[in-house]
Amino acid sequence: MVLAVLLVNDDAFELATLAEAMRLRGVNVNGKSHSLSTAESLFVTLQPDVVVIDLHFNSQKGAALAHEMRKTNKNLGVVHTTSCPDLRLISIYEKDIARSARLVLKRSMADLDVLCDAVPDSKRAIDADEKVAWANPQAGLNGKSPYAALSLLTDIQVETLRLVAVGMSNGQIAKMRFVSEKSVEQIVARIAARLGIESDRKRNLRVLLTNQYQKWVGSPAQ
Repeated sequence: MVLAVLLVNDDAFELATLAEAMRLRGVNVNGKSHSLSTAESLFVTLQPDVVVIDLHFNSQKGAALAHEMRKTNKNLGVVHTTSCPDLRLISIYEKDIARSARLVLKRSMADLDVLCDAVPDSKRAIDADEKVAWANPQAGLNGKSPYAALSLLTDIQVETLRLVAVGMSNGQIAKMRFVSEKSVEQIVARIAARLGIESDRKRNLRVLLTNQYQKWVGSPAQ
């Protein structure tokens, strides 16, 4: 059976490029949208078998949109694209992702085979009631991945890294988490140690951590 696919991505250029490239590889992309209203309308009209939704769509509400669509079609295959190798960095956890969804790291889609293969796999996965998984295991946090260091960070450390990256001081983070500023300093130091980042007089540790975070979530370094 040829699966009907709906693409949803609010980057219009990326959406158009992706749709054409997937069609050239035999994927039946019969709808695409870069706005929420159009995506919802096309979903009702086209009744796709699989939706490919960027997790960062509509201010990181791609996961929520997939859940809403699943309420209409419980057998809907879901593929999420993302620029982030560890979703904790953008405050998204497995419980937030639709059951059996496949995750595709954009950096792993050089020839688009990973994404195209994830389309039928997402249908097979939901039929088999499998867990959420990366479509390309090398993109995840295993020992062979260039992002493996992220797996060494606890949830608290990841959240602290995120707060550092958005510009919060140790004192502000301490007040938010109801801990001492010294505790936050120690957490930041452990994060740097686990990521192999060292500071010196010429390089501010918080800037180095922020740049690393921005690289991981797909934003330009500051």
